Amino acid sequence: MSLATQFYTMLAMISMGSFFGATLDTYNRFLKRGSRKRLIVFINDVLFWLLQGLLIFYILFLVNFGEIRFYIFVALLCGFAAYQALMKTTYLKLLEISIDLIVAIANYISHLFMTIVYSPIKWLVILLITVVFWMGKALYALVQTILKVLLLMVKILFKPIIWIVQLLWRAIPTSIKKIIEKSYNLIAGNVKKATNKTISGLKTILKIFKR
Repeated sequence: MSLATQFYTMLAMISMGSFFGATLDTYNRFLKRGSRKRLIVFINDVLFWLLQGLLIFYILFLVNFGEIRFYIFVALLCGFAAYQALMKTTYLKLLEISIDLIVAIANYISHLFMTIVYSPIKWLVILLITVVFWMGKALYALVQTILKVLLLMVKILFKPIIWIVQLLWRAIPTSIKKIIEKSYNLIAGNVKKATNKTISGLKTILKIFKR
């Protein structure tokens, strides 16, 4: 390994040490260990350390094709220590400012969406439903009125016919009336018996199929 490669490796590992410190603080800021279950914290920790290890090795591979030397760990430690001593406070402040800014922008976009898009659509749908409802009620009332008028017209039209039938019925001799009544009762009785037999037969068939 040439001297230049070693120098670049040192710089890269110092940078990765500082980057690791920043990512660790960011990870802890968003993880909120106190409010998480231990299993979730454990899984997140494993994934975080695995990702950091892969990233560091990838950078190392780009710089010196993955050759590991003792000074690499020293450089990582120096970078991490430099971050803790010089950059941590500033970074955490910038991180909080960035989070607050992103949250404010997200809230503003959400409020804008609710005001410009959601609320007009909601009130438009409510208005449409109200109009349809009142139109339905008006149509129902109109149909009821028309039916009442038609029924009244039918009654008026058939009233003379009913009177004529009643007069004719009164004019029929009593003996003929009795014959008509007997015939009507006989037909009605036969129809009733046939209906009862049909229903009984259907019940029997259904019982057979249920078995």
